[in-house]
Amino acid sequence: MSLRGATICGVGSYLPEQVLTNADWERMVDTTDEWILSHTGIRERRLAAPDQACSDLAIPAAQRALEDASVDPQQIGLVIVTTVSPDHFFPATACLVQSAIGATNAGAMDLTSGCTGFIYAMVTGANFIRAGAYDYVLVIASEVLTRTANWADRTTCVLFGDGAGATVLGPCEPDEGLLSFALSSHGEYGDLLIMPGGASRMRATAEGIARHQDCLQMEGHDIFKLAVRGIPRIARDALAKAGLKTGDISAVVMHQANQRILDASADRLGIERDRVISTVGKYGNSSAASVPLCLDDVYRSGGLEPGDIVLLVGFGAGFTLGAAVLRWTLPRFPAE
Repeated sequence: MSLRGATICGVGSYLPEQVLTNADWERMVDTTDEWILSHTGIRERRLAAPDQACSDLAIPAAQRALEDASVDPQQIGLVIVTTVSPDHFFPATACLVQSAIGATNAGAMDLTSGCTGFIYAMVTGANFIRAGAYDYVLVIASEVLTRTANWADRTTCVLFGDGAGATVLGPCEPDEGLLSFALSSHGEYGDLLIMPGGASRMRATAEGIARHQDCLQMEGHDIFKLAVRGIPRIARDALAKAGLKTGDISAVVMHQANQRILDASADRLGIERDRVISTVGKYGNSSAASVPLCLDDVYRSGGLEPGDIVLLVGFGAGFTLGAAVLRWTLPRFPAE
Protein backbone atom coordinates (compact mmCIF):
# COMPACT_ATOMS: atom_id res chain seq x y z
CA MET A 1 0.00 0.00 0.00
CA SER A 2 1.46 3.35 -1.01
CA LEU A 3 1.50 6.23 1.43
CA ARG A 4 -0.85 9.11 0.84
CA GLY A 5 0.50 12.63 0.55
CA ALA A 6 0.42 15.43 3.12
CA THR A 7 -0.02 19.08 2.32
CA ILE A 8 -0.50 22.51 3.86
CA CYS A 9 -4.23 23.22 3.73
CA GLY A 10 -4.28 26.35 5.88
CA VAL A 11 -1.86 29.06 7.00
CA GLY A 12 -2.09 31.70 9.72
CA SER A 13 0.09 34.03 11.75
CA TYR A 14 0.03 36.47 14.63
CA LEU A 15 2.28 39.43 15.38
CA PRO A 16 2.26 41.50 18.58
CA GLU A 17 1.09 45.08 18.17
CA GLN A 18 4.22 46.89 19.40
CA VAL A 19 6.78 47.71 16.73
CA LEU A 20 10.38 48.21 17.88
CA THR A 21 12.36 50.18 15.30
CA ASN A 22 16.09 50.67 14.89
CA ALA A 23 15.57 54.23 16.08
CA ASP A 24 14.14 52.82 19.31
CA TRP A 25 17.26 50.69 19.75
CA GLU A 26 19.49 53.71 19.18
CA ARG A 27 18.00 55.20 22.35
CA MET A 28 18.61 52.04 24.40
CA VAL A 29 22.03 50.67 23.38
CA ASP A 30 25.18 51.87 21.66
CA THR A 31 24.14 51.18 18.07
CA THR A 32 22.85 52.96 14.98
CA ASP A 33 20.17 52.37 12.41
CA GLU A 34 22.90 52.32 9.73
CA TRP A 35 24.87 49.58 11.52
CA ILE A 36 21.83 47.37 12.11
CA LEU A 37 20.53 47.81 8.57
CA SER A 38 23.89 47.24 6.85
CA HIS A 39 24.76 44.18 8.93
CA THR A 40 21.34 42.51 9.11
CA GLY A 41 18.80 44.16 6.82
CA ILE A 42 16.47 44.62 9.80
CA ARG A 43 14.50 47.87 10.09
CA GLU A 44 11.98 46.88 12.75
CA ARG A 45 10.65 43.92 14.70
CA ARG A 46 7.66 43.09 16.93
CA LEU A 47 7.74 43.03 20.73
CA ALA A 48 5.31 40.95 22.78
CA ALA A 49 3.36 42.80 25.46
CA PRO A 50 4.46 42.17 29.08
CA ASP A 51 1.46 39.91 29.69
CA GLN A 52 1.95 37.85 26.50
CA ALA A 53 3.68 34.48 26.63
CA CYS A 54 4.42 31.96 23.87
CA SER A 55 0.94 30.41 23.92
CA ASP A 56 -0.74 33.83 23.69
CA LEU A 57 0.90 34.31 20.29
CA ALA A 58 0.39 30.71 19.19
CA ILE A 59 -3.36 30.60 19.84
CA PRO A 60 -4.51 33.32 17.38
CA ALA A 61 -2.03 32.07 14.75
CA ALA A 62 -3.52 28.58 15.10
CA GLN A 63 -7.10 29.88 14.92
CA ARG A 64 -6.33 31.80 11.72
CA ALA A 65 -4.75 28.73 10.13
CA LEU A 66 -7.79 26.61 11.06
CA GLU A 67 -10.10 29.23 9.58
CA ASP A 68 -8.03 29.37 6.40
CA ALA A 69 -8.20 25.57 6.11
CA SER A 70 -11.93 25.41 6.99
CA VAL A 71 -11.03 22.73 9.53
CA ASP A 72 -12.82 22.42 12.87
CA PRO A 73 -10.50 22.19 15.90
CA GLN A 74 -12.12 18.87 16.84
CA GLN A 75 -10.85 17.41 13.55
CA ILE A 76 -7.22 17.96 14.62
CA GLY A 77 -5.47 14.74 15.66
CA LEU A 78 -2.21 16.26 16.87
CA VAL A 79 -0.95 19.70 17.91
CA ILE A 80 2.79 20.35 17.63
CA VAL A 81 4.32 23.57 18.96
CA THR A 82 7.94 24.30 18.16
CA THR A 83 9.63 26.98 20.25
CA VAL A 84 12.72 27.86 22.27
CA SER A 85 10.71 30.31 24.42
CA PRO A 86 7.84 28.21 25.85
CA ASP A 87 5.44 29.35 28.54
CA HIS A 88 7.06 26.82 30.91
CA PHE A 89 9.44 23.85 30.75
CA PHE A 90 6.27 21.87 31.47
CA PRO A 91 3.44 21.51 30.81
CA ALA A 92 4.08 21.63 27.07
CA THR A 93 2.92 24.85 25.42
CA ALA A 94 1.14 22.64 22.88
CA CYS A 95 -1.16 21.39 25.65
CA LEU A 96 -2.09 24.95 26.57
CA VAL A 97 -2.86 25.74 22.93
CA GLN A 98 -4.79 22.49 22.43
CA SER A 99 -7.08 23.36 25.31
CA ALA A 100 -7.53 27.02 24.33
CA ILE A 101 -8.57 26.29 20.73
CA GLY A 102 -10.90 23.42 21.64
CA ALA A 103 -8.94 20.64 19.90
CA THR A 104 -10.51 18.12 22.25
CA ASN A 105 -9.54 15.05 20.21
CA ALA A 106 -5.88 15.96 19.75
CA GLY A 107 -2.66 14.82 21.28
CA ALA A 108 -0.14 17.58 21.90
CA MET A 109 3.62 17.94 22.16
CA ASP A 110 6.38 20.52 22.00
CA LEU A 111 9.38 20.14 19.72
CA THR A 112 12.66 22.00 20.20
CA SER A 113 15.04 22.44 17.29
CA GLY A 114 15.88 26.14 17.40
CA CYS A 115 15.39 28.14 14.24
CA THR A 116 15.00 24.91 12.23
CA GLY A 117 12.05 23.92 14.41
CA PHE A 118 9.26 24.56 11.94
CA ILE A 119 10.85 22.31 9.31
CA TYR A 120 11.30 19.49 11.84
CA ALA A 121 7.77 19.92 13.20
CA MET A 122 6.13 20.08 9.76
CA VAL A 123 7.96 16.94 8.59
CA THR A 124 6.94 15.15 11.80
CA GLY A 125 3.29 16.11 11.38
CA ALA A 126 3.26 15.28 7.68
CA ASN A 127 4.57 11.79 8.30
CA PHE A 128 1.77 11.08 10.78
CA ILE A 129 -0.65 12.03 7.99
CA ARG A 130 1.19 10.05 5.31
CA ALA A 131 1.07 6.97 7.54
CA GLY A 132 -2.69 7.37 8.05
CA ALA A 133 -2.46 7.97 11.82
CA TYR A 134 -4.19 11.37 11.62
CA ASP A 135 -6.09 13.30 8.97
CA TYR A 136 -5.18 16.75 10.28
CA VAL A 137 -2.18 17.98 12.24
CA LEU A 138 -1.72 21.53 13.49
CA VAL A 139 1.88 22.77 13.45
CA ILE A 140 2.66 26.04 15.22
CA ALA A 141 5.94 27.89 15.64
CA SER A 142 5.72 30.57 18.31
CA GLU A 143 8.47 32.65 19.85
CA VAL A 144 8.80 35.38 22.43
CA LEU A 145 12.47 35.54 21.57
CA THR A 146 13.03 39.02 22.97
CA ARG A 147 12.63 37.49 26.46
CA THR A 148 15.71 35.32 25.86
CA ALA A 149 17.92 38.18 24.66
CA ASN A 150 20.56 39.98 26.68
CA TRP A 151 19.48 43.57 26.13
CA ALA A 152 22.94 44.77 27.17
CA ASP A 153 24.58 42.89 24.27
CA ARG A 154 24.26 45.31 21.37
CA THR A 155 25.48 42.73 18.83
CA THR A 156 22.58 40.34 19.44
CA CYS A 157 19.66 42.09 21.14
CA VAL A 158 18.81 44.15 18.04
CA LEU A 159 18.28 41.01 15.95
CA PHE A 160 15.27 39.40 17.54
CA GLY A 161 11.52 39.75 17.22
CA ASP A 162 8.41 38.01 18.52
CA GLY A 163 5.63 36.31 16.56
CA ALA A 164 3.90 33.07 15.65
CA GLY A 165 3.02 31.21 12.48
CA ALA A 166 0.86 28.12 12.01
CA THR A 167 -0.12 25.61 9.37
CA VAL A 168 -2.82 22.98 9.21
CA LEU A 169 -1.58 19.83 7.48
CA GLY A 170 -3.96 17.44 5.77
CA PRO A 171 -4.01 14.55 3.28
CA CYS A 172 -3.52 14.93 -0.47
CA GLU A 173 -2.41 12.98 -3.53
CA PRO A 174 1.08 11.45 -3.21
CA ASP A 175 2.57 13.75 -5.86
CA GLU A 176 1.38 16.94 -4.14
CA GLY A 177 2.19 18.72 -0.89
CA LEU A 178 5.39 17.57 0.82
CA LEU A 179 7.49 15.96 -1.90
CA SER A 180 10.72 15.45 0.04
CA PHE A 181 12.78 16.64 2.97
CA ALA A 182 16.30 16.51 4.38
CA LEU A 183 17.32 16.99 8.02
CA SER A 184 20.76 17.13 9.60
CA SER A 185 22.40 18.01 12.89
CA HIS A 186 25.93 18.86 13.94
CA GLY A 187 25.99 18.76 17.72
CA GLU A 188 29.68 19.51 17.84
CA TYR A 189 28.73 23.13 17.16
CA GLY A 190 26.04 23.29 19.85
CA ASP A 191 27.92 25.81 21.97
CA LEU A 192 27.88 28.41 19.18
CA LEU A 193 24.22 29.22 19.87
CA ILE A 194 23.16 28.37 23.38
CA MET A 195 21.24 29.44 26.47
CA PRO A 196 23.55 27.91 29.08
CA GLY A 197 21.62 28.50 32.30
CA GLY A 198 18.24 27.58 33.73
CA ALA A 199 18.05 23.85 33.02
CA SER A 200 19.59 20.68 34.47
CA ARG A 201 23.16 21.41 33.33
CA MET A 202 23.26 24.79 35.04
CA ARG A 203 20.42 25.75 37.34
CA ALA A 204 19.26 29.34 37.48
CA THR A 205 20.99 31.20 40.30
CA ALA A 206 21.25 34.85 41.22
CA GLU A 207 24.91 34.81 40.25
CA GLY A 208 24.17 33.14 36.92
CA ILE A 209 21.39 35.58 36.11
CA ALA A 210 23.72 38.48 36.90
CA ARG A 211 26.09 37.00 34.29
CA HIS A 212 23.22 36.67 31.77
CA GLN A 213 23.55 32.88 31.72
CA ASP A 214 19.79 32.71 31.31
CA CYS A 215 20.07 34.62 28.03
CA LEU A 216 20.83 33.56 24.49
CA GLN A 217 24.53 33.54 23.60
CA MET A 218 25.61 33.43 19.97
CA GLU A 219 28.85 33.38 17.99
CA GLY A 220 27.43 35.22 15.01
CA HIS A 221 30.36 34.95 12.61
CA ASP A 222 30.69 31.19 13.12
CA ILE A 223 26.95 30.65 12.70
CA PHE A 224 27.05 32.70 9.49
CA LYS A 225 29.79 30.49 8.03
CA LEU A 226 28.00 27.28 9.00
CA ALA A 227 24.75 28.54 7.51
CA VAL A 228 26.05 29.65 4.12
CA ARG A 229 27.97 26.38 3.73
CA GLY A 230 25.17 24.15 4.97
CA ILE A 231 22.12 25.70 3.31
CA PRO A 232 23.06 24.85 -0.30
CA ARG A 233 23.91 21.26 0.69
CA ILE A 234 20.70 20.58 2.59
CA ALA A 235 18.59 22.32 -0.08
CA ARG A 236 20.12 20.33 -2.95
CA ASP A 237 19.72 17.12 -0.95
CA ALA A 238 16.00 17.72 -0.52
CA LEU A 239 15.57 18.76 -4.16
CA ALA A 240 17.41 15.68 -5.40
CA LYS A 241 15.10 13.43 -3.37
CA ALA A 242 12.16 15.06 -5.17
CA GLY A 243 13.85 14.71 -8.58
CA LEU A 244 13.99 18.49 -8.95
CA LYS A 245 16.63 21.15 -9.56
CA THR A 246 17.06 24.73 -8.39
CA GLY A 247 15.56 25.96 -11.66
CA ASP A 248 12.25 24.33 -10.72
CA ILE A 249 11.87 26.43 -7.56
CA SER A 250 9.15 29.08 -7.57
CA ALA A 251 9.97 30.49 -4.14
CA VAL A 252 12.40 29.87 -1.29
CA VAL A 253 11.09 30.50 2.23
CA MET A 254 14.10 30.47 4.53
CA HIS A 255 14.77 31.16 8.18
CA GLN A 256 15.02 34.93 8.40
CA ALA A 257 18.28 35.33 10.31
CA ASN A 258 19.60 38.28 8.34
CA GLN A 259 19.60 39.55 4.78
CA ARG A 260 23.26 38.70 4.22
CA ILE A 261 22.59 35.00 4.75
CA LEU A 262 19.55 35.12 2.46
CA ASP A 263 21.57 36.76 -0.32
CA ALA A 264 24.63 34.54 0.11
CA SER A 265 22.46 31.42 0.08
CA ALA A 266 20.68 32.49 -3.10
CA ASP A 267 24.03 33.09 -4.78
CA ARG A 268 25.44 29.73 -3.71
CA LEU A 269 22.27 27.94 -4.83
CA GLY A 270 22.50 29.73 -8.17
CA ILE A 271 19.02 31.25 -8.05
CA GLU A 272 17.85 34.84 -8.37
CA ARG A 273 17.77 36.69 -5.07
CA ASP A 274 14.19 37.82 -5.63
CA ARG A 275 13.03 34.19 -5.47
CA VAL A 276 14.22 34.04 -1.85
CA ILE A 277 11.38 35.69 0.07
CA SER A 278 12.53 38.23 2.64
CA THR A 279 10.57 39.51 5.63
CA VAL A 280 13.58 40.04 7.89
CA GLY A 281 13.40 43.81 7.41
CA LYS A 282 10.02 44.10 9.11
CA TYR A 283 9.97 41.12 11.51
CA GLY A 284 13.63 40.52 12.42
CA ASN A 285 14.84 37.10 13.51
CA SER A 286 11.95 35.28 15.18
CA SER A 287 13.66 31.86 15.42
CA ALA A 288 11.32 28.95 14.64
CA ALA A 289 8.46 31.34 13.85
CA SER A 290 10.30 33.06 11.00
CA VAL A 291 9.61 30.42 8.31
CA PRO A 292 5.81 30.20 8.82
CA LEU A 293 5.59 33.99 9.30
CA CYS A 294 7.37 34.45 5.99
CA LEU A 295 5.24 31.75 4.35
CA ASP A 296 2.01 33.38 5.52
CA ASP A 297 3.26 36.76 4.29
CA VAL A 298 4.00 35.58 0.73
CA TYR A 299 0.84 33.45 0.62
CA ARG A 300 -1.52 36.23 1.70
CA SER A 301 0.13 38.70 -0.66
CA GLY A 302 -0.90 36.44 -3.55
CA GLY A 303 2.63 35.24 -4.24
CA LEU A 304 1.88 31.49 -4.40
CA GLU A 305 -0.27 29.52 -6.82
CA PRO A 306 -1.23 25.83 -7.08
CA GLY A 307 1.60 23.81 -8.57
CA ASP A 308 4.36 26.18 -7.43
CA ILE A 309 7.46 24.45 -6.07
CA VAL A 310 8.27 25.96 -2.68
CA LEU A 311 11.54 25.23 -0.90
CA LEU A 312 11.54 25.71 2.87
CA VAL A 313 14.92 25.96 4.60
CA GLY A 314 15.81 26.27 8.28
CA PHE A 315 19.08 26.47 10.18
CA GLY A 316 19.94 27.20 13.77
CA ALA A 317 20.77 26.04 17.26
CA GLY A 318 22.00 22.50 17.55
CA PHE A 319 23.57 23.15 14.99
CA THR A 320 20.63 21.94 12.88
CA LEU A 321 19.66 22.22 9.25
CA GLY A 322 16.46 21.26 7.48
CA ALA A 323 14.87 21.62 4.05
CA ALA A 324 11.49 20.61 2.67
CA VAL A 325 10.18 20.69 -0.89
CA LEU A 326 6.46 21.36 -1.39
CA ARG A 327 4.22 21.32 -4.40
CA TRP A 328 1.82 24.07 -3.35
CA THR A 329 -1.86 23.09 -3.33
CA LEU A 330 -3.71 26.09 -1.88
CA PRO A 331 -5.44 28.45 -4.33
CA ARG A 332 -3.91 31.86 -4.91
CA PHE A 333 -4.91 34.09 -2.03
CA PRO A 334 -6.71 37.27 -3.13
CA ALA A 335 -4.24 40.15 -2.71
CA GLU A 336 -5.51 42.63 -0.14
